[in-house]
Amino acid sequence: MSTVETTHMTAPPSTAYRIIDVPDPFRELIARHGVPGTFVGPSLQESPWVPFGANAAIRHLAFDVRNNRFSNVLWLKSPGVVGTHKHHGTVVMICLAGSVRYLEYDWVAGPGDFIYETPGLVHTLVSDHAEGVKLFGWLEGPIDFFDEQGRFVEQVDVWWFINHYETHCRAHGIPINKQLYL
Repeated sequence: MSTVETTHMTAPPSTAYRIIDVPDPFRELIARHGVPGTFVGPSLQESPWVPFGANAAIRHLAFDVRNNRFSNVLWLKSPGVVGTHKHHGTVVMICLAGSVRYLEYDWVAGPGDFIYETPGLVHTLVSDHAEGVKLFGWLEGPIDFFDEQGRFVEQVDVWWFINHYETHCRAHGIPINKQLYL
């Protein structure tokens, strides 16, 4: 059996404090068809807190309509519940402040904790923390919400979240931030 010799990187190989011209055979195609990255700063003009029920708000960060993906910060302002829901896509979250748990599981996430949800999971998000919770999330696909009897209420997706953001901005005279649209 042959052995392949590899070099194992222990740190980024360049410490040059300048833009490096990296060869790319698809540079021209990427320039024509690629979608640039984006940046959303801390200003509420760039992305306001939009009410999401009586005790919560969402700060929208990105809308990717090609892949039905969206990113936001969910803020439960005090102890509370985000109703029972089912994800049809992957969810990646980081707890930024406070704490959060799901009634269906036995863990509690605090600041810096990572949460990964797979499609098909049904759960009820709660915060018992006195100051609620702030969660950064990158979500994919629709989310179904259910009432207390398990009856379907509504499905939300990237289009719902865009409408949520734009409706709020129009009602409050806040310019629509095109940087949120990937």
